[in-house]
Amino acid sequence: ADRPAVRRAAEVFAQRAAVITFSFRGHGRSGGRSTVGDREVLDLAAAVAWARSLGHRRVVTVGFSMGGSVVLRHAALYRSADGSGEGPGEGEKDSGDRAGRVGRRTEACDGRAGAHTDAVVAVSAPARWYYRGTAPMRRLHWVVTRRTGRLVGRYGFRTRIHTEDWDPVPLSPVEAVPLIRVPLLIVHGDRDPYFPLDHPRALAAAARGHAELWLERGMGHAENAADEDLLTRVAEWTASA
Repeated sequence: ADRPAVRRAAEVFAQRAAVITFSFRGHGRSGGRSTVGDREVLDLAAAVAWARSLGHRRVVTVGFSMGGSVVLRHAALYRSADGSGEGPGEGEKDSGDRAGRVGRRTEACDGRAGAHTDAVVAVSAPARWYYRGTAPMRRLHWVVTRRTGRLVGRYGFRTRIHTEDWDPVPLSPVEAVPLIRVPLLIVHGDRDPYFPLDHPRALAAAARGHAELWLERGMGHAENAADEDLLTRVAEWTASA
């Protein structure tokens, strides 16, 4: 939450709404260890529930990179109590069953009312897990999976990474998208060095016309590449969604 690009994004968003930022587990001053997108859904659910406890009746989640995958899974797993998004629609039974199996542990651990989002924005998010098709992602996998890499993450990036593999493997972003029942915006740069354009296109296709897709010309990866104009447009979208 203390990184300059995150603070810059929050300042732009704050011109139109109240903003809550936080550090995922294992990042910065937060306790615990990062699970690189799995249990971070619990962190986001806690932040959303806390926002509602402060009196905010409408909450929009915005995530960048790994955070983008987290906001997608969170929107799929946490549903409102007013009947919207009660379950998967026709032709989505398999995805719904998988969401139930993978999400059961997540929601059982949380137990918070009002942890759902009313709209979601995923910026520079991956569509699938274990992607190693670019050099930055191969380096990231080294940081996550190797002891030496985790030391680099801890002391070089202030990120403490869990040593255990995912068990079970969490619902992937592209599997989560068909289960989302709130307005969804997918934003991706055409010069993203981590995830090429097949990722956002796969996410948009999985939404079956339910999502809005912005492919940004000349943009790189995540909050570091998001300029004020893009952040302003995102804020405007959240206000009108």
